[in-house]
Amino acid sequence: MQPLDLATLPTPVEAAPRLAEALGLKPGDLWVKRDDLLGLGGGGNKVRKLRHLCAEALERGAGALVTTGAAQSNHARLTAAAGARLGLEVELVLAGDSPAVATGNLLLDALFGARVVWAGDVRHEDLEQVAAERVAELTASGTPAYQVPYGGSSVTGARGYVEAGAEIIDQVPDVRNVVVALGSGGTAAGLVAALGAERVLAVDTGATADPLGRTARLVDDLGGVSDGIRLRRDLVGDGYSTLPEAVADALLLAARTEGIVLDPVYTGRALAGLAAAVHEGDVRPGETTVFVHTGGLPGLFGSAALAARLA
Repeated sequence: MQPLDLATLPTPVEAAPRLAEALGLKPGDLWVKRDDLLGLGGGGNKVRKLRHLCAEALERGAGALVTTGAAQSNHARLTAAAGARLGLEVELVLAGDSPAVATGNLLLDALFGARVVWAGDVRHEDLEQVAAERVAELTASGTPAYQVPYGGSSVTGARGYVEAGAEIIDQVPDVRNVVVALGSGGTAAGLVAALGAERVLAVDTGATADPLGRTARLVDDLGGVSDGIRLRRDLVGDGYSTLPEAVADALLLAARTEGIVLDPVYTGRALAGLAAAVHEGDVRPGETTVFVHTGGLPGLFGSAALAARLA
């Protein structure tokens, strides 16, 4: 099954010498893989997964996509954009309650024409169940629906990051460390399957209760070797939607050394994890390191914590 042409590929890698020095690396050590520039819907890593998932949906005759996420889900926003591009209906089952004013990703969800189902304060498993029920209802009413997995992270979706790993090798052949945020696990799993566990440093964002197990299972199902996955879990703070001080500092550092905008949930945590890894000696000067910018800019505009920090 061929992936759909939904992305601008390959994404560039850019040198980040000022950021490298600020982190304690040599100026030529650090490169940024710009997966925030994937094109569709404002860009971001989920586009790579949706190329494969939407191809599967169309192959199965779907007329609608249904997926889940947090209120400011980048995955939900990009699923909405993919649906608009392909002429498919989209329903987003989101945790929480409808806000008085739509901001950030929610504004874009509406712009792309997605319908939002607010599920209240529920567990991730309950969100998936609500989505499954909506798939059944839509299909019964005459619109065959396809349930896009949480974060796009199934074996099908993760193949997009096996391809991304091959891109990185082609662009930065001597890469020693690839640093990436870990949410639902598919992005990190694809990179581990392509590059090996020893080269990928994943930084947990607190999106799932068992990030290591979830990622390892995907790696194994992709035909990779999951033993030895490098995972930092010390940047979650008080939870997925919170803004730990180290993450806020990382956002400011990237913006003020390279003019690169990160988001407070994913890439901010990933950079904070890289800073901690350099401090501890897990990533060392002289090692070529690629930081995967997975996007998420719209979520920045939905962060009250960051707005308060910058006020």
